[in-house]
Amino acid sequence: MSTPKPKLSFWQIWNMSFGFLGIQFGFALQNANTSRIFQSLGAEEENLAILWLAAPVTGLLVQPLIGYYSDKTWHPKWGRRRPYFAIGAILATLSLLVMPNSPALWVAAGTLWIMDASINISMEPFRAFVGDLLPPEQRTRGFAMQSFFIGVGAVVASALPWMLTNWFGITNTPAPGEQISESVKWSYYLGGIVFLAAVMWTVFTTKEYPPEENEGTAAAQEAPLVIKYRPATYRSIGVSMLALALLLAFWFYTAGLDQKLYVLCGILGIFGFAYFIASLFMNKGKYRNGFVQIVRDFQNMPKTMIQLAFVQFFSWFALFAMWIYTTSGVTAHIYGTTDTASEAYNNGADWVSVLFSAYNGIAALAAFGIPWLSRYIGRRFTHLTSLTLGGLGLISMYFISDPDMLVVSMIGVGVAWSSILSVPYAMLSNSIPQEKMGYYMGIFNFFIVIPQIVAASILGFILSRFFASEAIYALVIGGAAMILSGLLCLMVNDKDEIHVADPNQA
Repeated sequence: MSTPKPKLSFWQIWNMSFGFLGIQFGFALQNANTSRIFQSLGAEEENLAILWLAAPVTGLLVQPLIGYYSDKTWHPKWGRRRPYFAIGAILATLSLLVMPNSPALWVAAGTLWIMDASINISMEPFRAFVGDLLPPEQRTRGFAMQSFFIGVGAVVASALPWMLTNWFGITNTPAPGEQISESVKWSYYLGGIVFLAAVMWTVFTTKEYPPEENEGTAAAQEAPLVIKYRPATYRSIGVSMLALALLLAFWFYTAGLDQKLYVLCGILGIFGFAYFIASLFMNKGKYRNGFVQIVRDFQNMPKTMIQLAFVQFFSWFALFAMWIYTTSGVTAHIYGTTDTASEAYNNGADWVSVLFSAYNGIAALAAFGIPWLSRYIGRRFTHLTSLTLGGLGLISMYFISDPDMLVVSMIGVGVAWSSILSVPYAMLSNSIPQEKMGYYMGIFNFFIVIPQIVAASILGFILSRFFASEAIYALVIGGAAMILSGLLCLMVNDKDEIHVADPNQA
């Protein structure tokens, strides 16, 4: 049985969460400006989604591995998670300096892969950090504090190009012979500095608890899983997935459908291949192999985690639709231009940065209200309410012609974003084993990145096939997905919800 953890003070929770300020600085710059950089370097609108695949693919690969190895890491001085915070921050900072200076589209796409992998190295252990250091009754507050710093960091980062242009006179259009504006370049330079400084603040101000003696018994607890799920089970599942991937690919080919849909076949094939390889290791008795552990724990997820997977899928599908298509949707639908070199386009793109800043600012404020609301109506209904507001906000953008009114849409999106970053993790944290906190948080990330890959694969196809490539419809689709996610949350078995009515449990 785990030793009870002492409650931490407000400032201790503040310090352990402060690094998220820098992490979100990097993510916000990426979310608000990547499509702008890609289009400036010659990317076609229908190819934006596929270029964005770097983010979810690297998350899918990196986060479970970092979670697994950070669970098994311990250094008397640097602890368990903090080495990964520092390494990821250094690599991400270097990527932020390179990205706006990319001379060609392929360089920018490659840098995005490196940047996103680096950010994930830092970010994944931060989720496990809350479970490591806080007792169950403080975890909602811990994740809410992370949401606060995510919001604050993103407010400034998202608005940086606009601020640098309007407050400091740095041009927002490319100089002759250049493709990226100075305002975007300086935003990335400042972002790299903030990323590194904020993460290192957490590294140097927060101490971690050493591993407990009973963590070594985790292997013994896994014995029933070995008996219940034999190698043949995994082999059958793997072969079935591979066969389905091939059948889908054949259908897409014979029907002449968009090539981006093959990415879905690739995802299914990767999972099938993973199950098959795991079965080969298991046949040789290598059940403790890290790769096998990732596959087995995916197969044996707790019930609450499976239920939350559906909630996460549709909410992150909606977010990815927004991140990819808000710039092109707003500039075309409201500003009436697709010319990336025009003043109207760049004014619209700058305003999107402000809108992204606005919803993150709302999220920072909502982070203090989410625990309070959860005490009275429970976490499930809190999440349903928040996601419904976010979905309506996205859908409303289709009906708006005045750019200033888009700020109203972002209020709902901000409330939803704050809830997405805190409530599912609070519901999950008490349903997974303490000794696998990082590991399962990494696997939980599957249900963030898989919907992003799906969105990147099918949104471009849907827009071109049914909506004449008008990006604004991607936001409407995203809004509907977000509302559906909220309804699915009502089906989650939140084991800890009965305690939420106690004000001391927030």
